[in-house]
Amino acid sequence: MAVCNPRETYFMRDDYLQSALKVVEDPNVLINVISQRVKQLRRGNRPLVESLEKLTLEDIALREVAERKISFALATPEELARRR
Repeated sequence: MAVCNPRETYFMRDDYLQSALKVVEDPNVLINVISQRVKQLRRGNRPLVESLEKLTLEDIALREVAERKISFALATPEELARRR
């Protein structure tokens, strides 16, 4: 699966992607979680997983999800209504 970036194209490792999809089953939700985490990592937040290999920020975020190092919560309909 390629994630487009205006500067480059990254290819996420399929093994990390499949592992993360076992934790977050909805691919649309997973993409949002990964996107938000990559933004945090770009701003300087430290990774929550260690690796001896050079990983892209996307792969780091996928590993964090797969290893349940980060969590997420979906907004309830009431919370969404309050935001409007």
